[in-house]
Amino acid sequence: MRHKKFYLETFGCQMNVVDSEQMIGILQGLDYEPCTVPEQADLILLNTCSIRARAERKVYGHLGRYKPLKKANPRLILAVAGCVAQHEGERMLEKAPWLDFVLGTHNVHRLAELVRHAEVGGSPLLLVDFLDEAQRRTLFPSRLPSREVSRFVTIVQGCDNFCSYCIVPHVRGREVSRPSAEVEAEVRSLLAQGTAEITLVGQNVNSYGVKEGNEIAFAELLRRVHGLPGLQRLRFITSHPKDLSDELIDCFGSLEKLCKHLHLPVQAGSDRVLQAMGRGYTAEQYLTRVERLRRVCPEIRLTSDVIVGFPGESEADFEETLALLRQARFAEIYSFIFSPREGTAAAELSDDTPAVVKQQRFDRMLALQETITHRYHQEDVGRLLPVLVEGESRWGGGQLFGRTDWNRIVNFAGDPDLIGQTVSVRLSQAQRNSHIGVLAEPPGGMG
Repeated sequence: MRHKKFYLETFGCQMNVVDSEQMIGILQGLDYEPCTVPEQADLILLNTCSIRARAERKVYGHLGRYKPLKKANPRLILAVAGCVAQHEGERMLEKAPWLDFVLGTHNVHRLAELVRHAEVGGSPLLLVDFLDEAQRRTLFPSRLPSREVSRFVTIVQGCDNFCSYCIVPHVRGREVSRPSAEVEAEVRSLLAQGTAEITLVGQNVNSYGVKEGNEIAFAELLRRVHGLPGLQRLRFITSHPKDLSDELIDCFGSLEKLCKHLHLPVQAGSDRVLQAMGRGYTAEQYLTRVERLRRVCPEIRLTSDVIVGFPGESEADFEETLALLRQARFAEIYSFIFSPREGTAAAELSDDTPAVVKQQRFDRMLALQETITHRYHQEDVGRLLPVLVEGESRWGGGQLFGRTDWNRIVNFAGDPDLIGQTVSVRLSQAQRNSHIGVLAEPPGGMG
């Protein structure tokens, strides 16, 4: 009997990666198997991100390319899930009437019924209702068995911060924390399957458990997960600076398996802009947190997000952002020109800064950050570092890849038997997105 095939394309953040794993499990339960090219698929599903307008346009571009496949094969099921589906809703069916269904962020668990409906030629369906918080706490994603070295574990869904530029609360809903016992149980299961590194994920992991009142704080959850047998490394993302407690900072000095890397989005260096963004901290308060992190863990490396061209940003505001970058010395930043998102407060703000000026500022900021990042990368050449081996490199030729504590990719020659082990690698050459290294000790030396 021929298995039906599905092609799943995932856009965006770690939350979408976890959601896609849940979708894969559901589809496999319906006797679908994955394929690598959409032309072979009986079902094409896009799990989407709407954090920026460009990401949303990209989704519609893909739908346009898949339209001829649907025309040639009317039995092909074509669907969209995730944040764009949630944000666009009925408009998505109007813009792309060849879709079979649109599935919002709170309804992944109902994917099977939508697929069955489409299989019998049912009319296009829209399912974007938000669920209440009690229901959502029972619907955190179940996981597929896997031998992957590194896995994401969702601990928080949604966000209560409502930063003025951010679409997340509007497409993911209000914040809910997953029961800590359930988190620990999932991590134990993954470690038993051979996972070595766990990354705890949420829109704001720092506020884990606060809203529930009867849950442990995030720092305590970290300590409990850190103590589980079989764990080699622990990470978390994303942190909100206003909720970065001293107790959590201290974990970087006391938890040996907690990686010395923190993604801490600052967004801007101007207090006026930060206030307009609704971020809840000043530049000085942010830098004080950075200083304390480096006192507790001198080896820590920070990455961040920065938005250029927020409505009303002046040249003086922008210069303050550059000054913060110089002082914070981020290892890397993820930077964007402001993209207004319908439904957010910032979309209603007057914005008279010409696009060419925003682009010039963006280019200046990138030039500054590239100088800082390049210095880090060059200074690392010659260092002997522990690397968790994740798999065979795309380069082929007997090359493996892994990551340092700082989340930096390293490619080096080695035996595939090393996958899942932590080994010593001497970095020999810095490239833009990775280092090249040489295995410096026999297998098992550090694992």
